[in-house]
This record gives sequence, structure tokens and C-alpha cells, in this order.
Amino acid sequence: MATKIHFTKMHGAGNDYIYVNTLLYNIPDPAAASVRWSRPHFGVGSDGLILIGAATVPDADFSMRIFNNDGSEAMMCGNGTRCVAKYLHDKGLTPKNPIRLQTLSGVKVLQLHCDASGKVETVTVDMGEPSLQEPSQFGVHGGKAAEWELTVGGRQFVGTFVSMGNPHFVIFVDDVEHLDICQYGPLLERHEIFPQRCNIEFAQIMADGSVRMRVWERGSGVTLACGTGACATAVAASVTGRRPRESRIVMDGGALDILWNDANHIMMTGPAAISFEGEIEL
Repeated sequence: MATKIHFTKMHGAGNDYIYVNTLLYNIPDPAAASVRWSRPHFGVGSDGLILIGAATVPDADFSMRIFNNDGSEAMMCGNGTRCVAKYLHDKGLTPKNPIRLQTLSGVKVLQLHCDASGKVETVTVDMGEPSLQEPSQFGVHGGKAAEWELTVGGRQFVGTFVSMGNPHFVIFVDDVEHLDICQYGPLLERHEIFPQRCNIEFAQIMADGSVRMRVWERGSGVTLACGTGACATAVAASVTGRRPRESRIVMDGGALDILWNDANHIMMTGPAAISFEGEIEL
């Protein structure tokens, strides 16, 4: 008889994952489970699978692992961390606030903001320090520069490399709504200069000062939002002189508020929501 796994479908600004508490359930092959369960129509449908578990380092309360819908393991997911915070709090697994969460890109501190009923509504995540090291860190060789040129599909793109624990290439364009990111996103993600592939953000500065961003995520494709991508976009906007150190990043699934503070840390604030719960066969 097949093992039934209880899951919770959650999203942060439309970036949706399947969440499983591995304190209760063992998932022996999470990569395969993510591919199977994430399929629209044939599975739950999601951007991937997030496993919530015990911390293995002394300065963390819990841990998370993230698997994209192609089975690859991600180092970090900003939207996912906020949803993990809501899961842990609303299900009574911890009374702590803030919560310290272990990820593959380090321990993240999650500050919970609750509504009148005591349920988590938004979460502020200390995403740590962005890295603007020379692009050779991502397989590109050259001097330190804010922007770099890449040509794919017969079109030249100028972008900024930012690491938020995972690599991002942020491209500012004049009309992000009509750009075919399904054409250029996968070409840029798998460009030869990215030996481990890269997340690609396309952004536009709007008249009201907000930043409109669309994303092609490494391992997931087009998603409605990307937390680390929003952070990288805010950093890129600042270092290229397009925005100050505080920005509202508006994505297809919603908006995140990003502050690059005086301590050189990126503070990301945004929503977390439960879509539904259910059971699925392992």
C-alpha cells in the first residue's frame, strides 16, 4: 500500500511550493517527488517542493530544503522562507519570533508580522549581504564592472551580476511587459558563461518609482515571483544608479519591499499564504 504524505500548498506573491514537514514524513527521493508532484494536471502543480525539517547547526531553529520542479536543488528561496515561517507559527510548531531558518545559503532570520487573529500575514527576512564580486565567480572573466553584455538569440542584453546566495543576472529594459522572456530566459539561464546556470530577471523602472520585474528562474522557468530575484533586482537598481537603496519590486504575483540597510544586509518584506492542504502518494 502506497504511503500517503500530508502536504500544504503555500505561496508568497504567487511563487508557489508544496510544503512537507519531514519531522513527520520521510521523503527518500525529494528530487523525484518534486518533479512528479509539481506537474500541472498530473500532480499538485507548483514551482517545486520545500521540505521543513530539524536544524543541523546550533544557531538555527529549523531547516528547509528546496527542490525546483525540474528536480534540481536550489540554495535559497526568499518567498519560500516566508511561507516556512507562516507554516511553523500557524501550525504551532514554535512560539519563537524571530525564527532562525537553516538554508543552503546560510541561516536566515525571519521576523513575523501577524494579523488580528494571530496568524502570520507578512514576514521580513534578513537575506544577508549581497555579493557584487567580479563575474568570474559565475564563470565570467573580466574586471569589476556594474554591467555586462551578453548576446543570445540575436539580441544583446546588458545586465548586472548579483549573488544572494544564488546567482542572478538582472537586465533593465524599456518595456518589460512585452519582452518574450520564454524565448530569452532559457538561453540566458544556460549561457556558456554560467557553468551552474543562472536566474534571470528582466526589470523596468516605472514612473511611480517602483520596479516592475519578471523572472525566469533557474530550474523552474517563468514564475510569478522570486524573492532572491527581487532582492538582486533592488541591488542592481541601486548600484547602477537607477534607484536608492529601498525599492518596491512588483512581480506578476505581487509586490515585495526591499531595503538594503546600512549594515549591508538586504531586508525583504512580503506576504505568505496557505492555498490548500491535502494528501498525495509517495
